[in-house]
Amino acid sequence: MSFRVTWDNLLDNVEELSADATLLTPLSQKLFHITDVQQHRVLIEYQGDSETVPLQREQFETLFERVDDATGSFDLDRLPPGAEPYATVMSLHPRFTIDDRDGTLSESETPTASPLVDAHTVEQDDGPREEPDISVYADALLLIDALEQHDVTSLTELDVPTLVNLYTLLSDVQRNANDLRQEVRGVLLDRLHHDQPVSGQYGSVQRAVRRNRTLKDDETVLELLEVEGIDPERVMTVDTSKLDDALEVTSLSESDVYDIEESEYVRKADVDEEMKETRLQGLKDQLAGADEDTTELQAEIEELEQRITELTSFDSGTSFHTRSTGG
Repeated sequence: MSFRVTWDNLLDNVEELSADATLLTPLSQKLFHITDVQQHRVLIEYQGDSETVPLQREQFETLFERVDDATGSFDLDRLPPGAEPYATVMSLHPRFTIDDRDGTLSESETPTASPLVDAHTVEQDDGPREEPDISVYADALLLIDALEQHDVTSLTELDVPTLVNLYTLLSDVQRNANDLRQEVRGVLLDRLHHDQPVSGQYGSVQRAVRRNRTLKDDETVLELLEVEGIDPERVMTVDTSKLDDALEVTSLSESDVYDIEESEYVRKADVDEEMKETRLQGLKDQLAGADEDTTELQAEIEELEQRITELTSFDSGTSFHTRSTGG
């Protein structure tokens, strides 16, 4: 298919988008909107920025040729700076697909929909809220209940049982949240293909590499140093910084004396506190604005609070004293 035909079809698909459609760049995950479609260009605006950015027809043709030259699959890491929106808009054509796992733009004979349209649109769900079956959710509810009942800004004024309850709940939330965080991290590692920050509603993350060194066995290291003319006694009773100094005057590499292992992880790059506060206030407003009959619900809440109190409190008189026996 010629680019002229592809371009005409692409413009048709772009014009069919709803006026409030949100699009997402494939690598840096920046949100933008299409503001106008013209014969030789597409105009966009990044979210939070009023400046109009023109995407020129000639650049789309160049990208079209790059995909064709790459035998139908173009590595998005090869895009020049500022060119990511071209890939997103190109994916609106039914024959072009972005794979956010592999980080590629591909052409196929099977029509597909772009995965980068309305990527961060939060749909309002008017149905009943469902409780997720995960440990951290239940622990967080218990912790929230405890925080609402006690003034934790003055911890020194709280009694010992209350402090014990708070500490227990905080520990449980931390442990279960960390377990879930590691599971989320594992999935993210499969989907992040570069070291640029990727943004969500509340913050951003980026792929990073953690480098760990483990010294090889003493015999191997000392033999290598001796061959290089380094007296083994110089490093036998000193720390690794001395060994590093010795390496600088030899032909040995770091990997000769260290077992080096690199592990990838997701590092928190930023937190959008304003967005978190906005979302939290929205949840509060939803609860405050509920107009349904809450009599039965209130009774259930009071019953739950009583159960929570029974489960998370203790009687010091029975917990720490044993019954004496006659002598």
